[in-house]
Amino acid sequence: MSACRSRRDFLAWAGVAAAAVPGRAAGPLPGGSLQVARAGERYVNPRKVLLWECTRREIREAMESGALKAAVVPAGSTEQHNEHLAMIQDTASALLVAQNAALQLYPEVIVATPVPVGISPYWMERKGTLTLRRETFLAVVFDICESLRTHGLKAILILNGHGGNAEPLKSEVPGWREKLGIRIEAHSYWEAYTSENASRYMQSGFAMIPGHAAEFETSFALAAFPERVRREGVDYSKVQLKLKSSKDAEEDRRYYNDSLLAAAEKGEALIRIAVDWTAARLRDLIAQS
Repeated sequence: MSACRSRRDFLAWAGVAAAAVPGRAAGPLPGGSLQVARAGERYVNPRKVLLWECTRREIREAMESGALKAAVVPAGSTEQHNEHLAMIQDTASALLVAQNAALQLYPEVIVATPVPVGISPYWMERKGTLTLRRETFLAVVFDICESLRTHGLKAILILNGHGGNAEPLKSEVPGWREKLGIRIEAHSYWEAYTSENASRYMQSGFAMIPGHAAEFETSFALAAFPERVRREGVDYSKVQLKLKSSKDAEEDRRYYNDSLLAAAEKGEALIRIAVDWTAARLRDLIAQS
């Protein structure tokens, strides 16, 4: 199979979740075909699993019929991703994985509107980063979960795409589970990877997952949203970051150099692993609810 054909197949499989950020319109795939994605043995418009694209009637009827059983809450960040990746990387990646996992289980799972700003105080020396206080971020995620519970959903997966959110979510979820009286789990999508499956695709190794705008995240972006990878005009040797820590500066340069190992084909394989793993977590969550 040619690389071009493989790329078209991946984009069709991926359900164009990369373009499904709230407020962004989706167009046809190359060649004029309708953007659809596989859900089991059927083909489903990928927007059908996005809560913000649904009408109240559609959600009400899905709940009343018992077809809708679980929700995914993607959580990410808006933060610097070196010189070449868009700041929405973490949010877009979590949404991509969540949407395609939901499509595997359609119509049982809905994807809630992503939380696009996370806990990122350590990146504030880099221009453009937004951050929330820990308590603010957790309050927003909890309120979304409580809203979903109020509507009758009894199984929620918080799918995280940003490292700074991971520990706070893990520490709070047990209390939320008890308070809301429903099944809630929190996972970062990169929990899907092991040293074995990562070594097949990552030259920089398992230890660099997720990394930060290095080989892993850049491969993800090249596969799913290449328009968000912008190296034109980047000359890292001339970058003046003015960071307080020399260690931070060295790490930033290392991440950029590692990003040069990235490839769309690697990203395609890594995305499939994350989507299948997330779908399995959702099946378990539904079964236990």
